[in-house]
Amino acid sequence: MEVKDWKNFFIPYEQAVDELVLKFETLKKQFWALEEYSPIEYVQGRVKTISSILEKIKKNNIALEEIEEKIEDIAGIRIICQFVDDIHKVVELIRKRNGKDLIILQEKDYIKNKKESGYRSYHMIIRYPIQYALGTKEVIAEIQIRTMAMNFWATIEHSLNYKYKYDIPVDIHRRLKNSAEASYLLDQEMYEIREEIRDAQKLFHIRSDTISQILHDIQYLYEIGEEVLSKEYQKLFVELWEKGDLSMLLSLQVDLKRVVDKYRK
Repeated sequence: MEVKDWKNFFIPYEQAVDELVLKFETLKKQFWALEEYSPIEYVQGRVKTISSILEKIKKNNIALEEIEEKIEDIAGIRIICQFVDDIHKVVELIRKRNGKDLIILQEKDYIKNKKESGYRSYHMIIRYPIQYALGTKEVIAEIQIRTMAMNFWATIEHSLNYKYKYDIPVDIHRRLKNSAEASYLLDQEMYEIREEIRDAQKLFHIRSDTISQILHDIQYLYEIGEEVLSKEYQKLFVELWEKGDLSMLLSLQVDLKRVVDKYRK
């Protein structure tokens, strides 16, 4: 096998992964800032290892000089969602970016057309341009979109495939397929009660943000020398926090903001 400068080879792929992860994490934060539900739960990224690339070129008889075009998942990100319908929302968000900051080359729906192993996920192969020291370079990358249940199962399957070199024993293979169906049923159950779950999560974020803002404003009053007023609000906050009354906490936040804004002016 010919010698390859792997260190420099990986640089554009690492940059592509970092940028793509940042793009979708930022998109998630934008939904939160607008107080909208985010179909993105979290984002992961990775660059394929040298050993994984070598195994793939051996298995598919790919020459070293062809790997940039023929191996589509050297750079990969994984977008994890809570519910199955969130996957389709993320797919549409990516399609809207097509031709702007990325180009979609291919889509593979392994949710409607699950693999024989039971694997479910939605894959999008993209061409992503990066700017680096030597100019512009287009990198092929893979985006996998799946639920948390799908991701848990796929992670286990990947580990078992690595251990048994894609020759998983029949009994374990059967159990793996059964667990894939159980995972899918879990997704279906969560889908049925998704509105209840979303409402609960929204209340959690509102409560968390409200408490953070109240404490921030109380600290501000203390820092500008209004220690007595700061302690009064601190005492009131503790009373309301112990009662767990969100409406009263929201009222306190509004009142405290009005007071703090006066001092800032």
